[in-house]
Amino acid sequence: MIRIRFIHSGYLPLNRDLILQAQNLFREAFPSLASHADKIPSMLNRPIQQGYSAALVVLEGRKGHVDAFALVLHFPECKSVFLDYIAVRKSSRAAGLGTALYEAVREYCQDVGAHGLYLEVQPDDPALTTDPATLEEARKRIRFYENYGVRTIINPAYCEPVGDPPTTAWLLFDGLGRTDPLPREEARDAVRMILTRRFGNVSTPKQVRRILQAFTDDPVRFLPMRYTREATPSRQVESSHLNRPFLLITSQKHQIHHVKQRGYFERPVRVGALLESLLPTGMFTMLDPRPYPESVITEVHDRHFVLFLKTICTKLSRDKPVYPDTFPIRRLDRRPRMFPEQAGYYCIDACTPLDGNAYAAARGAVDVAMTGASETLSGRRIVYALCRPPGHHAERRVYGGFCYFNNASIAANHLSKHAKTAVLDIDYHHGNGTQDIFYERADVLTVSIHGHPDNAFPYFSGFAEETGIGPGLGYNVNLPLPMQADEKIYLPALEKALRVIRRFKPEVLVVSLGLDILRGDPTGTFLLHPSSMADIAARLKDLNLPMLIVQEGGYNLRGIKQGVAKFFSGLQ
Repeated sequence: MIRIRFIHSGYLPLNRDLILQAQNLFREAFPSLASHADKIPSMLNRPIQQGYSAALVVLEGRKGHVDAFALVLHFPECKSVFLDYIAVRKSSRAAGLGTALYEAVREYCQDVGAHGLYLEVQPDDPALTTDPATLEEARKRIRFYENYGVRTIINPAYCEPVGDPPTTAWLLFDGLGRTDPLPREEARDAVRMILTRRFGNVSTPKQVRRILQAFTDDPVRFLPMRYTREATPSRQVESSHLNRPFLLITSQKHQIHHVKQRGYFERPVRVGALLESLLPTGMFTMLDPRPYPESVITEVHDRHFVLFLKTICTKLSRDKPVYPDTFPIRRLDRRPRMFPEQAGYYCIDACTPLDGNAYAAARGAVDVAMTGASETLSGRRIVYALCRPPGHHAERRVYGGFCYFNNASIAANHLSKHAKTAVLDIDYHHGNGTQDIFYERADVLTVSIHGHPDNAFPYFSGFAEETGIGPGLGYNVNLPLPMQADEKIYLPALEKALRVIRRFKPEVLVVSLGLDILRGDPTGTFLLHPSSMADIAARLKDLNLPMLIVQEGGYNLRGIKQGVAKFFSGLQ
């Protein structure tokens, strides 16, 4: 059985091992270019500096070893992809791995919205390739690509030798199933990107101009096919080798937590609305959560607090929620003796009830977040943990704000054991719980953009001067915004948050996603439009980090449906 993985960055431990195997295979397949293998991690990790997003597609064979790889470069400005390198281990070539790998590359192109795939091959012309063995290999390659309808672009200037030692290549084009001709300007734009950004170290401006000027035909003309029928069309892309770009995890346990009192906005219908918006897009692979032990919770929450929630919820009715009404000053030696009275001791507000299902639902949300963290560590690029109830208001020893356990913090704590982790909270309300849990730690950076606590819940935390204490000093950043903040205020604040995150140099990012930042939310006063979520997501995407997105607030059903769709479209 083979497995194809899609690697966007070199930060996660699993990714580092797979990249190392791909580098070794690269040196074996391209011994004269062995030094280029050392550049693969930086190519994956530096999309902004390079001007393209690199991805490594690796194929694991039956023993779990990398038997084939492809390095592809995406140029979003011209909606084109360049296949930089592709190789199959010599001992595995007869197993059809090259076919599976190339088809996975074509699926990648489709996922990123590319209009065409460009690649170079050694010419199968004896006048340009004089070595018999190399010529035979070139013929096999071109025959392979022609089966997909790939054509050789006519451009004499592109074939001119470049580099030291000089090399010659033909430029091929895969239309990815398109039937319309290739416009000259489209080809010029793609080739300009390839030559200046990928081959800028060997291509001079003069050579680039000469190659671009050599595109004289519109539409672009191709050489006749040599090994298949001339009428062979560009083969349609088949979705069979790669998972959908995003993973979505949610739990049915959330439905048992249903407080029906008027004004309680945290309702089960929220999850249904989000799923109704996202599932028809085809962007998501669904996964059920796995159960995790209570120890993942007590690593970040006080064990007496966890025991309280667990015990009292078993004693309460499922239909008659209990709201705290007394809030004693928290002294460890003066905790109320009776469980009902402890509700106020462990709670920060009078709007978060307890009932017979609250603990079970909260545990289900933790399982969703922890499954998301585990999948992120396994190499997933974007994971959406659709948690309910939310969690970012739950501190080490208290619950509130509709939150019982801090899902994002539990996941971040687990991730931090394996990779340098940052948490970005974009909920309208300050994540007082996340701040409290990591306030004295330097291994997890916490950054929050939220309504100013002078005007927004929870009122007592989220001020800019709260920056951490002890080892955590400087690792907690709050960016409170005015009540009527719109895109002109919010997006610059986001850029400031991202600069802080970049300086921290995390290996994975946890995003507490609050859709209550949208205009019209009953709990927030920001004026952002749903389209703003795409702008926010695009900026997060530029970090080029594995991302675990944990659902927090958002209570206007129409707004969250529109906003969540825009958000994930911006991550594509």
